Amino acid sequence: MSFKTIDDCHPSGKRALIRVDFNVPLNSESRGNGCPRIKADIPTHSENSSDGGSVI
Repeated sequence: MSFKTIDDCHPSGKRALIRVDFNVPLNSESRGNGCPRIKADIPTHSENSSDGGSVI
C-alpha cells in the first residue's frame, strides 16, 4: 500500500489538516527531549505554506 505525500498534493489556496503524533518522551526533569521529532515536521508545514496552502 502506498500513501500520498505532501509532494503528491497541490495545496495552493487549500487548507491542510496535518496530524502529527509528537508523543515526546520526558527526561528526568520532566522536560521533553523529543526535539528531533518536532524539527522533522517543520519541512512539511513550510512546504505546504510556501506553496500557497495553509495549515490548520
